[in-house]
Amino acid sequence: MPRKKNKLFVFILTLLVLAGAGWWIYTRYFTEKEPELIVTRVKRGAIEETVLATGTLKPITLVAVGAQVSGRVESLKVHLGQKVRKGDPVAEIDSIKQRNDLAVAEANLAMSVADKAEREANLIKAELDFERQKTTFARNASSKADYDAAEVNVKATRAKVDYIDAQIKERERAVDTARVNLGYTSITAPIDGTVLAEVVQEGQTVNAVQSAPTIVILGDIDTMRVRAEISEADIVRVKPGQEVYFTILGDRVRRYTGVLSSIEPAPESIKSDSAVVSSSSSSSASQSAVYYIGVFDVPNPDGSLRTYMTAQISIILGKAENALIIPASVLETPNSDGRYTVEVQEKDKTVVKRAITVGLNNKVSAEVLSGLEEGERIVVGKESADTAQQAGGMRMRGMGPPR
Repeated sequence: MPRKKNKLFVFILTLLVLAGAGWWIYTRYFTEKEPELIVTRVKRGAIEETVLATGTLKPITLVAVGAQVSGRVESLKVHLGQKVRKGDPVAEIDSIKQRNDLAVAEANLAMSVADKAEREANLIKAELDFERQKTTFARNASSKADYDAAEVNVKATRAKVDYIDAQIKERERAVDTARVNLGYTSITAPIDGTVLAEVVQEGQTVNAVQSAPTIVILGDIDTMRVRAEISEADIVRVKPGQEVYFTILGDRVRRYTGVLSSIEPAPESIKSDSAVVSSSSSSSASQSAVYYIGVFDVPNPDGSLRTYMTAQISIILGKAENALIIPASVLETPNSDGRYTVEVQEKDKTVVKRAITVGLNNKVSAEVLSGLEEGERIVVGKESADTAQQAGGMRMRGMGPPR
């Protein structure tokens, strides 16, 4: 009999233990609980607010060196990548035609000079004849007709001399023009720079009748100019004088710095505006994104920056060191006074709402100017009941508490 009682007692005790364990598991993992708060502390650090833009690198001076006369390119004096100084020879164009033109112009000038000498001699003779006619006419030794003829001859001869003077000036200009054209056959560098492109080859014929054909392209790459495309949404916050930095696609570690020098007053799409230019493409200009061009220069002493590279640019709107920082995600719509409301967890775990003033905000972190102290805990989110239950189920399947 006592043995049966003991078995019954053990059986009942086992049932109670199993029931207790089941109730604990149910209440621990399968019942809804109050969501747990996710908090973070207010801390100090550096913050920077920037506007992002994409830009293109170009030499500060870029010149297409062209030919002003037509002819065959006899020789190129430079090669790609060569550094040249202003006045250095770049190319030679066949100059036979220009030399012949100069010779003809000089010969025409010489003929005019000789013709002038002859006309001046005739003028002296006409003036002498007129003086004799004056004397004889005064003595009634010659007729009035002879006197008038001598006077007219002087005036006509003097006019011919004046005509020759004008012709000489004209032919002197022709000689100057021919000499200049001959000089154009020797093409020189207009700036100090580097040869970036050879557009023509030796032996190629160029035609400068309608436009000046390009021989080579020179650029001053010691200083590069960056043209940053700034969206219309950001341009209202950008102004000349702000600091900028950028990286290039091939080296995202090295930063190049500069200062924004100017902002062009209109986007480049104005060039295709139908009100300015008649073009079939003008209708699409209004449908594309609008970007304004910000310009700044950056030194390039080592030549690491190359023409037409793409720059990933950050324009600094503001920055602060040792500032109070909170996650920007806790900021919602500002109040009517411009402040924001955040939830703060007090030391006794109660949550209160507090209005704060925010300074810089880069969409990741925000600078707190007033309303919070370093070390205070703010609510950044809540752990939902579903998340808690899922976590509990995972812990059960893992046969133990989370590590």
